[in-house]
Amino acid sequence: MTTTLGPVDLLKATPPADQPVIALSEGNDPRVVAGALAAVEAQLANIILVGPTAEVEATLEAVGGSVIGNGLSIHDPAVSELTDAFATAFYELRKHKGIDQDAARKAVQSPLVYAAMLVRCGHATGTVGGAVATTSDVVRTAIQVIGKASDAAMVSSFFLMYPPEGAVNGRAMLYSDCGLVIDPSAQELAAIATASAHSCRTLLRSEPKIAMLSFSTMGSARHAAVDKVITATAALRADQPDLCVDGEMQFDTAFVPSVGESKAPGSQVAGQANVMIFPNLDAGNIGYKLTQRLGGYVAIGPVLQGLAKPANDLSRGCSASDVTQMIAVTVLQSQGTGDGN
Repeated sequence: MTTTLGPVDLLKATPPADQPVIALSEGNDPRVVAGALAAVEAQLANIILVGPTAEVEATLEAVGGSVIGNGLSIHDPAVSELTDAFATAFYELRKHKGIDQDAARKAVQSPLVYAAMLVRCGHATGTVGGAVATTSDVVRTAIQVIGKASDAAMVSSFFLMYPPEGAVNGRAMLYSDCGLVIDPSAQELAAIATASAHSCRTLLRSEPKIAMLSFSTMGSARHAAVDKVITATAALRADQPDLCVDGEMQFDTAFVPSVGESKAPGSQVAGQANVMIFPNLDAGNIGYKLTQRLGGYVAIGPVLQGLAKPANDLSRGCSASDVTQMIAVTVLQSQGTGDGN
């Protein structure tokens, strides 16, 4: 089955059996609160807004919301009845790094850490932050508190790319890694592709056709950077023989059917790829922004993959709609299993 539905519509079409709970670590940000209200109204999830109670309540009032009987609750880490238990758990988790109990208690009063502890300790299905916090803070907290999935080689990220109406060759795609891993090795590229294949099935409901991207197509150029992609492709095929993957190839070979037929005849991926694996963060970040700004695609992300439980990052320039979409992404990830979400 394939779909071009965005995360919100996809989740509405396939609602989870049990209502998930998503913790938002920036519960006093108007965009986050408005996005949370929309998610609750659409019955995507119950929401925990984390932050100082008075500030969250004031923001709720400003955007016309309420916490009474509508799937929203407020957790203030400074006074929460969970804070003591979270402090003890965080101390046990980080004492090998030299943290003491006082520092642990201070740490879990940070909304970002508190929200991640809600997920770690089973009070929430997943967490979303980054409207105010930096990507590095969001990712570091997620890795430290929630941890890497046991079946994931590493934590990486991707963007979901949705075409504008009427786009030539338009199709929903997954771009990775465009937000986290700066210069992956060949083995890391293979690991990113493995995780991205699972994410494609979970979030695009499509069988992955993976293009390992380069400035070379099937040996048209020679360079160490090309060799890395060739090695990664071979490693991926050896480790995941059932995946549909090909490379190395240029983007036009991967995306345009006529070019794919010309440059890579016989390839099951060329001209049809829906998972684009970029060789480094330079290429990935530039690539998704070009697709978004010049091609008119909607970009949702960066979405994290490889964590034990879902945690995701927002752009600091996000809108309320972006928040709602990322809540839906996080719920959908919680429904997936294997390959670290």
